[in-house]
Amino acid sequence: MASIKSTLALGMSLAVANAYNLVQTYNAGNWLDSFTVENVGDPTHGFVTYVDEGTATSNGYISTANNQVYMGVDHTSVLNPSGAGRNSVRLSSNRAYTHYLMIADIAHAPSSTCGLWPAMWSYGPNWPASGEIDIIENVNAATNDQMTLHTAPGCIVSPGAQTGSMGATDCGAGGGNNGCDVVSNNGGSFGTDLNGVYATLWESSGIQIWYFPRSAIPGDISNGNPNPAGWGTPAASFVGCSNGNFDGYFANHNIIFNIDFCGGWADGLWGAQCGNLASTCEDYVAGNPGAFNDAYWLVNSVQVYQ
Repeated sequence: MASIKSTLALGMSLAVANAYNLVQTYNAGNWLDSFTVENVGDPTHGFVTYVDEGTATSNGYISTANNQVYMGVDHTSVLNPSGAGRNSVRLSSNRAYTHYLMIADIAHAPSSTCGLWPAMWSYGPNWPASGEIDIIENVNAATNDQMTLHTAPGCIVSPGAQTGSMGATDCGAGGGNNGCDVVSNNGGSFGTDLNGVYATLWESSGIQIWYFPRSAIPGDISNGNPNPAGWGTPAASFVGCSNGNFDGYFANHNIIFNIDFCGGWADGLWGAQCGNLASTCEDYVAGNPGAFNDAYWLVNSVQVYQ
């Protein structure tokens, strides 16, 4: 019983009252000055072509209007499933952070659609040595967020107080590829119905993630004085990891937004989740551009406090 109490106490201690200073705001006014549009290959082997900034802006994959940032994909071209993947975007913040309270105000996320693998996440250099925090991520028609940490070998976590369901606990398993995860119990926390704020608190003692639908965003977030101590139980609370010291596994993270197609995760679940649509994920994504009309992020802002 004592060990259970101590674990819960550690989980709750991450959200004690604290004063946080705003160090960066990303919004429509500075987005492309603050993020790099990465024309890179896909490390997850997806059916995707991440285009450069010029291609993205000229084709409307990235734009700003009404104080919002749009990041989307090509949803008009019929492709060869054996050729280059569907055009999309991957953006990385120019500034890196060690520890943050990050408030991401998301008006629209890529839809819950077979073939999609979108994510908002952060990671550091020399992956997986500096860790990865997957804040918003899942695949295909999922509607529940899956929050995952990836690390070098040795980081074993346990759940603090949380509303989500803990899956794997070895964040460094499989050379960091497998990760440790919590699945949200909120059926609108990923994909089509996502509209609200994700708040992520990364400290030396652990990592917590909350999701607040638009109608339930705490007033202190709206007022620019975020206080996690008043937010209630998070969706995910990762504690433990080398006796409660996450700093040996997480450092110098850039913030990433991307929209992938197929790839290892979505492909691996294709037969069970979407096999009625086409024999392979690549066949479906190549031949059905209109399915991805709603495959876009619409971001009001991302604010980083420390």
